[in-house]
Amino acid sequence: MKKVYLLGSCGSIGTQSIDILLKHKDEFDIEAISVGHDLELAKKVIDLTNPKVVCFRKEEDILSFKDYTFEKVYGDEGLLYISSLHRSDDELFINALVGSAGLKPTVYAIKAHKDIALANKETLVMAGDIINDLIKEYKVHLYPIDSEHSAIWQCIQGEEHNEILNLIITASGGSFRDKTREELENVTRDDALKHPNWHMGEKITIDSATMMNKGFEVMEAHHLFHIDYDHIKTIMHRESVVHSLVEFKDHMIKAELGVADMRGPISYALLYPHHEDFAGESLDLAKLSTMHFEELSQKRFPCLAYAYETGKKGGVYPAVLNAANEAGVRLFLARKIKFLDIEKIIKDYISRNYNVEATIDNILALDKEIQNEIYSLYGGK
Repeated sequence: MKKVYLLGSCGSIGTQSIDILLKHKDEFDIEAISVGHDLELAKKVIDLTNPKVVCFRKEEDILSFKDYTFEKVYGDEGLLYISSLHRSDDELFINALVGSAGLKPTVYAIKAHKDIALANKETLVMAGDIINDLIKEYKVHLYPIDSEHSAIWQCIQGEEHNEILNLIITASGGSFRDKTREELENVTRDDALKHPNWHMGEKITIDSATMMNKGFEVMEAHHLFHIDYDHIKTIMHRESVVHSLVEFKDHMIKAELGVADMRGPISYALLYPHHEDFAGESLDLAKLSTMHFEELSQKRFPCLAYAYETGKKGGVYPAVLNAANEAGVRLFLARKIKFLDIEKIIKDYISRNYNVEATIDNILALDKEIQNEIYSLYGGK
């Protein structure tokens, strides 16, 4: 039995992961989970998974579960405690946390010799080079959960790395794909959260609207597949049927197609290298009359350009990008800034000079410093 440690169990990726894990009870033993602020949902998840350790957000949340016998921890220290556990020679760590809080747990999990199924974008965006060095040092595996990276991963199975010409990452275009820059001036939080194709958490939905999410995926792809930024392309594909493509040196292209259902890529990451029976909908090609592919303009979506810029710079600049974006998105969701202010905040901070060595501690300290400064400038979270 593979022991599983799941952070972010109450989010979209977390709950779908649990659905898959419970369908394979003969293969997985859910050892520990973290839960969110919704204690009613937390109770449902805990009752479903019957974990031995649970991390709560706050110490007072534990009071609601005083009659349960599992081990109780809380806060950031609790996340790191779960990440550090090592109770079997076959362990899988699923990181479905949102934001920079997911970075350090990944580091601890690698050092505890766990294989990593990664949905937390910030881990690779902020510290991709460091994570790759740790993966190599501790001889563990890193399995991507994102649909785009899962598609690329599956397309390159059995292929020679030196024969890959380009990775091509598709994008739905997000909530505002048909709006001009002028029309974005007064869009609202509620407008931004209406994604046309996917049901996701709030932050990733806003990141999809700004196209920062696609920029993050470019940065992740660079670290996951060891491909230079100049050979990672993006394209708008409204239908979200083709999840990504790989072009080889002979200009032949392989693509992965499927319905917009995250359980597919989650299942592949958890059950790799197997494609198991899946209860989701099958893609009916006969009903798929057309597919559209369009240029994804970095002028129209400057956050995409910022991701390429900071990714190529390296060092702490990707972490600066992430910190400014994380704060900007939170402020927008709190209705304290306008939608286009997110871009302005990011551009301001990535344009500064940072003479800081890219270590995990430095990256996290800079992340905290930048976010706190932005919140103080715009009236708090």
